[in-house]
Amino acid sequence: MIEKYPFLFSDSRRYQLARHASYWLFWMVFQGFLYSFVAVRRGFLYWPRLQSSFVESLIYLIPHMFLSYMLIYFVIPRYLLKQKYFATIVWVLFLFFLSALISSFLSVTLIESTRLYFMSRDYISALRDDGKGLTIFLGLMAGFRGAITIGGISAAIKLMKHWYVKEQRNLILQKENMEAQLKVLKAQIHPHFLFNTLNNIYSYTHNSSPAASKMLMELSDILRYILYEGDQQRVPLSKELKLLRDYIELEQLRYGNKLEVTVSYPSNAEQYTIAPLLLLPFVENCFKHGTSTMLENPWVSLQLHISNDTLYMKLLNGKAEQPVAHQSGIGLQNVKERLRLLYPGEHDLQIMNEPDVFIVNLKIKLELIPATQPVIVKEKTLTHA
Repeated sequence: MIEKYPFLFSDSRRYQLARHASYWLFWMVFQGFLYSFVAVRRGFLYWPRLQSSFVESLIYLIPHMFLSYMLIYFVIPRYLLKQKYFATIVWVLFLFFLSALISSFLSVTLIESTRLYFMSRDYISALRDDGKGLTIFLGLMAGFRGAITIGGISAAIKLMKHWYVKEQRNLILQKENMEAQLKVLKAQIHPHFLFNTLNNIYSYTHNSSPAASKMLMELSDILRYILYEGDQQRVPLSKELKLLRDYIELEQLRYGNKLEVTVSYPSNAEQYTIAPLLLLPFVENCFKHGTSTMLENPWVSLQLHISNDTLYMKLLNGKAEQPVAHQSGIGLQNVKERLRLLYPGEHDLQIMNEPDVFIVNLKIKLELIPATQPVIVKEKTLTHA
């Protein structure tokens, strides 16, 4: 639904500028005609007054725009959406008063000069005789009226749009979760048969090829995690890191000394949760391109640490200099979309494709595991090159 109306919902700079320009143009025209109505005298509209009204409307947009943008880009995201209601009320009242003061100042300075420029002094005197002269008090009241009207409508539009977009994203996330669950169910048609077969192969290869049996055990652990944990909304971070350990060890067994691997893991992962299978696509992509046969000395580096309840991952791999050697595949596109849906405003992903190195910097805000649900994951000790 959102994609059908890019003018209303797109984050593109072009659409944003068009939306905002249309919004303020509407208010300028509306207020211009509204101000000119008081100029109807002796059955006709005084043309200079109409010109002056539109200039006045344009001048008054200054405090109205200041108020509106402070509300929608500062007060609402920083205080209201974080349920800091007292601070929200204080900021709203302060901004309304400040906007009214600016409007009052403009009324007795620029607006008065504008009227003198467009209209005759006799006409202005007539307005004042009718009780419509500009005073600080009238300017302040007019400022409050404009602030409440335009600022309130701007804030209402922002909140309605935020609610609608959030609902649409939740619907998309629910649909994708259902599709993912269906895929998992399809893969689970005969999971026991799969694991039993792997165990049989492991027993058969244990004596003749220890490396092959170890690879089967690593593969079995990976499949078990994907099948039984992949449909959860959150899993312990320690389990996700164990998946990375198993996968990396499997790749090390595959390439042996031909591949240089450097890995560092956080020591305080047990108390956090993360969406499952979120980190593996990056690591998989790293090994896919970092082990190219066109590289003389292939290498991969993975660095993970946690600070201030935030996971930081830096992933690097060497790459060939050919332009087509490292492309962003479907897996990375999917994980980018998952990050956008699962961690809106709580992640930062930077991918840099340099001539001889591919770099991924990922930052994710983590959630703590409830104290009543401790999770302990036993992991094998791995040796990394």
